[in-house]
Amino acid sequence: MAGNPRNGRPYRTLCARQRALGLPCWICGRDIAYDIVGPEAGKHRLAFTLDHETPLSRGGSLLDPANARSAHRACNSQRGNRMTTDQPRASRRW
Repeated sequence: MAGNPRNGRPYRTLCARQRALGLPCWICGRDIAYDIVGPEAGKHRLAFTLDHETPLSRGGSLLDPANARSAHRACNSQRGNRMTTDQPRASRRW
């Protein structure tokens, strides 16, 4: 039985290579806090996360470097599986 492919060496290598580029968030354009690592990175909204330009649920490849993008954890989460990087708007005025 196969495990989670995101726990494998190829995915970790892709994440490390993308992190080493030190690029800004491809969604919002602001700097990413690359110094946040370890367990706290999973909770910090400005930490690095690997995003996929074409979401996996829409046929994107998990391990294709051409599909890999650097993003803030919050931006990646907010984008979800949409194909656009436009920030979603509130459903009503507050």
